[in-house]
Amino acid sequence: MSVDRQHTLAVGLFTLVVLVTLGITFWAGRRGRAAEEFYTGGRDFSPMQNGFAISGDYMSAASFLGITGLIALYGYDGLLYTVGFLVAWLLVLMMVAELVRNCGRYTLADVLAMRMRRRPVRAAAGASSIVVTLLYLVAQMVGAGSLVSLLLGLDSSADRAWGIVGIGALMIVYVTVGGMTATTWIQIVKCAVLMAGTALLCVLVLVRFHGDPGALLRSAAAHSGYGRRYYVPGLRYGASAVSRLDFVSLGLALVLGTAGLPHILARFYTVPTARAARRSTVWAIGLVGSFYLMTIVLGLGAASIVGTAAVRTSNDAGNTAVPMLAQALGGGSGTVGGTVLFAVISAVAFATILAVVAGLTLASSAAFAHDLWARAFRPAGEEPPTEHQEVVVARIAAVVIGALAIVLSLGAQKLNIAFLVGIAFAVAASANLPTLLFNLFWRRFTTRGATWSIYGGLVTAVVLVLFSPVVSGSPTAIFSGVDFHWFPLEDPGIVSVPCGFFFGWLGTVTSPESADPDAYAELEVRSLTGAGAV
Repeated sequence: MSVDRQHTLAVGLFTLVVLVTLGITFWAGRRGRAAEEFYTGGRDFSPMQNGFAISGDYMSAASFLGITGLIALYGYDGLLYTVGFLVAWLLVLMMVAELVRNCGRYTLADVLAMRMRRRPVRAAAGASSIVVTLLYLVAQMVGAGSLVSLLLGLDSSADRAWGIVGIGALMIVYVTVGGMTATTWIQIVKCAVLMAGTALLCVLVLVRFHGDPGALLRSAAAHSGYGRRYYVPGLRYGASAVSRLDFVSLGLALVLGTAGLPHILARFYTVPTARAARRSTVWAIGLVGSFYLMTIVLGLGAASIVGTAAVRTSNDAGNTAVPMLAQALGGGSGTVGGTVLFAVISAVAFATILAVVAGLTLASSAAFAHDLWARAFRPAGEEPPTEHQEVVVARIAAVVIGALAIVLSLGAQKLNIAFLVGIAFAVAASANLPTLLFNLFWRRFTTRGATWSIYGGLVTAVVLVLFSPVVSGSPTAIFSGVDFHWFPLEDPGIVSVPCGFFFGWLGTVTSPESADPDAYAELEVRSLTGAGAV
């Protein structure tokens, strides 16, 4: 099959994905326009539906494209992402899911506002949520640019930029028109399609090696260019004391960050009860665990069948390893099977990006409209806005945040998207998680402690990233031609996460006000029993 036909098929499948998702969006947009409908989809999703939606929100382009690429390029060191992302869900199940569902209404700030002065904690939590979702959005948009350029044969930066702009425009439509209902159903469909596509590739990889995992492991090492070193630490991390510390820092961020991600926390409000939230998490653990086990097979398959050198030649960060593997499994470039499988898997990845960016944009727009505009920034004594006004502002915020994400993504196209997501996890683990845990489990926690914890963790993480090798001072940095970095680690988690907890403690013990025991007692009863939950 010619290259032109390959691109035509790719465009056709992309168009089909867009039409299906837009159809879901406009169907959902015809439903009620109240704030509860826009933010939570009416809270009428079943645990299974929400479990699929959570998995769809979580299994992003970073997982499907970035992690597979990292395993293909770095072997053992790439496996850290799969372990970290999966283990994180145990923390969500045991300490977060039910309690957050019982205490909140739409956002993380709702949980904090139950026992704190509302204006300062909403301002802090809203700002942190927007920063985290923007970082996550940048990762997804970078993946979109890489995927579209590979699929359509576009090599220039300008062509990739247009791909990013197109994805950004679509995500704005999804959120502004369909709200949480459309976003949830898009994620459910995307999860089912992604699991099916990933399973298909895994079966084809294992069939290629006659069902022998040992043969796959040996072949991957042989074609990686590293030999036995492919399965020991050191290709990306572990070669020096600094890189080993970076390895620990990344693992800490991945394990702790999930419980602080705004778009994941928002999903627990889409089910009617805390028990349903817990069951949703169990569904998500099963789906996410199965998926990440399959990404290991895909990463090793890409190293073995495509070759690490070919993957790196196509994209330095490894973001195109999955489509290249699909093409090779189908028969290679120019064959009918290779072209069809390549286009189908790329369309699956495209659907993955669309679903995740919709969830992220909705979470950030909710944080702005519900927490910042409607409550934190409103003058004292002024009448609160109506639900309709709040939803209108949320839609406007989605447009602005989407445009900002597009601009930021254009400057980060050289970075691996799994790595970019790791930074978002570090910020979430540093700013949101300490505050959430202190609020739920520490009776003495005060408003000053909450704001210091959020701002302390957030500012520390962002500053360390700005002055790290990610931004300057390395060949793969965003600004590779200059060097103003002084922080040696690529991931700030090992410093910023303890800072988030420390500032929360310091703000509390130095606070001139004491915690309200009655407010904490109410939160404790509500979080554990669900009495009074919305």
